Amino acid sequence: MNDEAFTKKGFLISTDQSLLDMDVIYNYLDKDSYWSKGVPFDRLERAVKNSLSFGVYHNKTQIGFARVITDTATFAYLADVFILPDYRRQGLSKWLVQTIMVHPDLQGLRRWSLATADAHGLYAQFGFSEITHPERWMQIYTPYKVED
Repeated sequence: MNDEAFTKKGFLISTDQSLLDMDVIYNYLDKDSYWSKGVPFDRLERAVKNSLSFGVYHNKTQIGFARVITDTATFAYLADVFILPDYRRQGLSKWLVQTIMVHPDLQGLRRWSLATADAHGLYAQFGFSEITHPERWMQIYTPYKVED
């Protein structure tokens, strides 16, 4: 896969995994996200390593993240998209998704998928819609155990 970098108004989006700050990613996903609380650090680290990961940076500090789980030929699942709270309302989430959607390794895919509880408006701008024929989709769901 290609390492890509995009800059805009002092921000950087890069697929260079050596730039990723796993502590920032883990802390947000484990403590602040609704979808990944309790994820073990080593499991998250393996997931990031085996995905096409996009870091968002400001002054060399990671302030956002997303990853795409893909075969780069037919299917992609967009996951773990976030911008840290202090950097929201600047259009960074939209720019991050735009950057992902035009990435050269992700062109010509037959199907994209994602799950969201609260960002339907963001993803609809890029053509995402509710699953047609949800009765055809199946899952095995085993949530992480979250300690109280």
